[in-house]
Amino acid sequence: MTEPSTRSRTFAIGDVHGCHVALTTLLALIKPTAEDTIVFLGDVVDRGPATKECIDEILRLQDQCYVVCLLGNHEEMMRGSIQKSFLWQIWNECGGAAALESYGGSLSKIPASHLKWLSSLRPFYETATEIFVHANLEPEQTLANQASEVLRWKKLAGSERPHRSGKRAICGHTPQRDGYPLVF
Repeated sequence: MTEPSTRSRTFAIGDVHGCHVALTTLLALIKPTAEDTIVFLGDVVDRGPATKECIDEILRLQDQCYVVCLLGNHEEMMRGSIQKSFLWQIWNECGGAAALESYGGSLSKIPASHLKWLSSLRPFYETATEIFVHANLEPEQTLANQASEVLRWKKLAGSERPHRSGKRAICGHTPQRDGYPLVF
């Protein structure tokens, strides 16, 4: 779908980690319409039992509303393992084993549509007022000059400075033990 007008709702969903029941429960609460934007902040894959089902759900959702999917560190590991540019054993130990199990235990069983989805993930998404990233931002760098390890791997410390653009940054990756978003 095409990007909706600025009057529509935007939802950011972070770190699904293969939890299809939680994802479908959240989407049922949101009740997305064609005017909505849903930004997946990365880490849709790994750890939980249903990576395949989560990606299938996102692919279906793309026919319902505007969907933006960002590259998280877990998609980076998965993609790298498929391309043989990342150590498979590390990915396997970081949740890749659960992801592979959802595909029947083999990289060769990952559907072409899922491989295409993995290759299409964005490093960030920017609107007129927000910047969406998986992990963090370098405050003084333009978006084009952000280091990939910061965008996908650096956890929030809680003392980050505002981005030079003045836009609000929305990210996932850093666990919030109390279940509430960290806002600062």
